Amino acid sequence: MALIPVVCPYCQTDKDVVKNGKTAQGKQRFLCRSEHCQGRSFLLNPSYPGRTLAVKEQIVKMSLNGSGIRDIARVLQVSTRTVIGELKKTKSAQSGQ
Repeated sequence: MALIPVVCPYCQTDKDVVKNGKTAQGKQRFLCRSEHCQGRSFLLNPSYPGRTLAVKEQIVKMSLNGSGIRDIARVLQVSTRTVIGELKKTKSAQSGQ
């Protein structure tokens, strides 16, 4: 049996990661128990690209460079609701600081 090391995408640790059930589609869900993550759960391979950290960062970068919501959604192949939701999260995080 081969073991695959699972690394948390948020804090980059592999020590405190445990299995945490399955999704409705049958994919394995993982939970990070480190102090930095505070119990965040994640998937290794999400089926929707809008859930990945790289796409979320790309949404913010493209909006700062003047791209519109529909343009970002078309280029990154995500929905406009995903783009709007991520921009709202970013704005609320910035205003809370």
